[in-house]
Amino acid sequence: MPFGGKDDAMILATTHKKGGSGTTTSATARCALLRVICAAVFLAVLPVPAHALPPDQVFNTVKDAVVVVKTLDTLGRLKSQGSGVLISPGRVATNCHVVRGGPSYQVARGEQRVAAALYAEDGNKDICLLDATDLGGEPAQLGQAATLKVGDPVYAVGAPRGLELSLSDGIVSQLRGGPPPLIQTTAAISPGSSGGGLFDGDGRLVGLTTLYMRGGQSLNFAMPVEWIGEVKPGRKPVTERRPQTQWLKRATALEQSKDWQGLLDWCRKWTNDEPENVNAWFGLGIAYGKLTRYQDAIDAFRQAVRINPTYARAWYNLGVAYGKSGNRTSALDSVRALRRLDPASADRLFNAIVPR
Repeated sequence: MPFGGKDDAMILATTHKKGGSGTTTSATARCALLRVICAAVFLAVLPVPAHALPPDQVFNTVKDAVVVVKTLDTLGRLKSQGSGVLISPGRVATNCHVVRGGPSYQVARGEQRVAAALYAEDGNKDICLLDATDLGGEPAQLGQAATLKVGDPVYAVGAPRGLELSLSDGIVSQLRGGPPPLIQTTAAISPGSSGGGLFDGDGRLVGLTTLYMRGGQSLNFAMPVEWIGEVKPGRKPVTERRPQTQWLKRATALEQSKDWQGLLDWCRKWTNDEPENVNAWFGLGIAYGKLTRYQDAIDAFRQAVRINPTYARAWYNLGVAYGKSGNRTSALDSVRALRRLDPASADRLFNAIVPR
């Protein structure tokens, strides 16, 4: 049942008075003792709720894993710099746009400076791995972006403008596509923070901070940590296709400016270029919906849930589009699919389709 009713289980207590107050008092005492024992057993097995670490503890946990990454020219002069994360002994993950065009690299932590070499590159994901064998320090503990939920606390740690490490806190504001999803966060990302770490409330690395929108509120993005494991040794530079970060950044800017026709045109190109990209189809569905082309929106959102059946936002918007088109039966099918993923959103969708 989607909405409440009586609890499935009730505890009923009855006493029978036989032959005087002594019997009743004894029975009452035994019942009271039984309740105390049951309560003690219940509390003994009750799981202790997990709590996120305070920001200073997160910072102290991860600070040795976050480094400055410098790109040098042929004369050893600084060309550009960003941030990186030590993911295993001597191995640093960063964004490819941080190390683009450099014949040599250097990794720094505090006063320590060590030479680095490019180990692996995936330009389309904008993730590069550097070998810095002389770099010490404790690597970051790896988490999973796929386990995040909207509202979870996260912390961005990097070296903006090459200065000392800084921490900014925020929450997960959206999870786009997946699995694993791109992470949108309110944790601020500044110039020089690209390639730094996005950490969860337990200090585990869940993403690499990659891009932010100037002037945009909460429009900061991190690539999921799971992508690091997909980067193979050697060079895989950006192909003739645009990298995912460029598609995402432009689509987000068009969405924020409410340029729905522009978003439609952009996402059409995106779906043609990457027909299995769930974010491209989702963005296309949003554009069609805002332009009241509900059947086209339905087709786009159906592609999104085909690619990722666990994408709750796509199911929600699919249900809205069905409702706007007058197809209540299919809209309720979307509610049922969404309920398995996000019951609260399913309730909101139901109320939107069947107003009280």
